[in-house]
Amino acid sequence: MAERFERHRQPWTSDEIQKLHTLAKKGMPLKQMAKALTRSEDSIKDRAKADGLKIAKLR
Repeated sequence: MAERFERHRQPWTSDEIQKLHTLAKKGMPLKQMAKALTRSEDSIKDRAKADGLKIAKLR
């Protein structure tokens, strides 16, 4: 079953955005980013798209 996120619709903090940029540059997959940031995969995808970041895909 999918994990529940209690932080529904919470605004992104500058620390979280910085961490997202760092993880994306390292090539971390989306699922691991979601766990590290305690945010949903959709939330991370939306923020990455808004910031122009590429998210690594598992192969």
